[in-house]
Amino acid sequence: MNEESFYQFSTVTVLALLAFFYGGTYLLTLLIKKKKENTDAFMVSNHQIGFGLGAASMTATWIWAASFYGAATSGYTYGISGPLHYGLWGALMILFIYPFGRRFRKLAPNAHTLGELIHARHGSSSQLILASSNILGSIISLMVNFTASGALVSVLSPLSFQAGVVIAGVGVLSYTLWSGFRASVLTDFAQLMAMMAVAILIIPAVMFALGGPETLSDGMSLLTPEQANLFSMDAILNQGAPFFVAVLAYAIGNQTISQRLFAVREDHIKPTFITATIGYGAIVIGLGMIGLMALMTGMEPIDGDMNNLIPQMVSMYLSPVFIGLFFILVIGSLSSTADSDLSAMSAILMADVYGKNIAKNKPDPTKMLFIGRLTMIVATLIGVVLASFSMDILIMLVFVGALWGAIVFPVIASCFWDRVTNKAFTSAVIAGLVMFCVARFELVPMIGVTAGLFELLAAVGGGVVLGLMAFGFCGRRIGLVFGTLCAIVLAYFCVGFLRDYTVLLASLMAYGVSTIFCIAVSLMSSSKFDFSQIDQKVINYDPTKPATQG
Repeated sequence: MNEESFYQFSTVTVLALLAFFYGGTYLLTLLIKKKKENTDAFMVSNHQIGFGLGAASMTATWIWAASFYGAATSGYTYGISGPLHYGLWGALMILFIYPFGRRFRKLAPNAHTLGELIHARHGSSSQLILASSNILGSIISLMVNFTASGALVSVLSPLSFQAGVVIAGVGVLSYTLWSGFRASVLTDFAQLMAMMAVAILIIPAVMFALGGPETLSDGMSLLTPEQANLFSMDAILNQGAPFFVAVLAYAIGNQTISQRLFAVREDHIKPTFITATIGYGAIVIGLGMIGLMALMTGMEPIDGDMNNLIPQMVSMYLSPVFIGLFFILVIGSLSSTADSDLSAMSAILMADVYGKNIAKNKPDPTKMLFIGRLTMIVATLIGVVLASFSMDILIMLVFVGALWGAIVFPVIASCFWDRVTNKAFTSAVIAGLVMFCVARFELVPMIGVTAGLFELLAAVGGGVVLGLMAFGFCGRRIGLVFGTLCAIVLAYFCVGFLRDYTVLLASLMAYGVSTIFCIAVSLMSSSKFDFSQIDQKVINYDPTKPATQG
């Protein structure tokens, strides 16, 4: 079977759908255009985003094109528990950043990026490590979303893959370029409402087109015992646990998330993140059920490509109207994340690179805005070019995930512990990344004492992940005790076992090694940092607006 097995719209119809979506999105941003935009509004909406817009923007940003295909693939591969593992852990990580986010805002109420806080805490080298990882991650995210657009357009219309990539790039840039983050947040709200409405319609429509709950009940016989088990160890070890570890790194290390943290009004942080947690989980788990339905009906993905599951199900069982709604659903999801990536990169270049390291906290606001908009244009061009090559992004995603995993403990520790030094931060990140690569790509034989040592380091990493979560919600003492106990228990179970699960082993090692180095190097120094200095060093760049009070 090939792409001709999919329902296809005419070229005119697809162009009309794209014009309707991007044209409507652009017209929406006209509501906020000003002749003179200021830098703080461009980067974080003057720290005054309300609860509704904030929650919608967080949810829409976290749901990207890969969420649809990944959730469906998880349901098709692991059965009943697959969508739950994909959706629940991703949702939990939105909630996870909330307690630490409140600390970030308390230390630096006027920050635009997490990098600014780290710059005030440690200096340029640590800040630029964080900034570089975010730029690389956002470029990859742009490429993934533009690639998804190209694939969708080429499957559902006579247009080429490259045409779909270019249209998405131009469309997203057109409505984000002038007002930056404010445009991203406002359009996120509209895009999320559309995504929710379409998801609510499409998921039950597919189920009833298949014959309803009775047909799916009969399809249970096609599932293996592991796929029928809600607590499948196969799903936990190969999907749930690695994803849990990965999205934790994304929650702390990703500028698209921290940018919203600094933009939301401080008194609205808690309800914003709780609502986004629920919204993300509900939508993604629901979309993952389409993959489970495909499994229960015995459907084989076209060309063996799991990314074809949702388009295939929609094309085979729904009317052209629903296929059109699905088209808007995917375009909306990828656009909401792509515009967030553009806003994140522009803020990093404006604040972290120009504001802190070139202008030394005395930037020219006009030049700053020019740099932000130029960053968006260049980033879009790079994303379009890379997406046009249909590159395999797995290796780059692995590196970004590892870098963010190695950053998590040093970032959090730097905001709570006055002994952490710049040397401790940088050496911890480098050591964590190096050891991750050694384990992930099996640069040494994973046998004997070596494998055992790596498994013990991974057990430490597991204790760090769980301990940080307990620390965030229950306090420092409980977090330390719980994390230590978890590391001991994990060490007992991991040795001799975890070496067969390379992705999980390597991801946990990034946490474990970076934590060990960060603590060890910090203890070698007797200096203590005065956290009150951070607020004095992180400033607003708009001279006409008073600083936000913490």
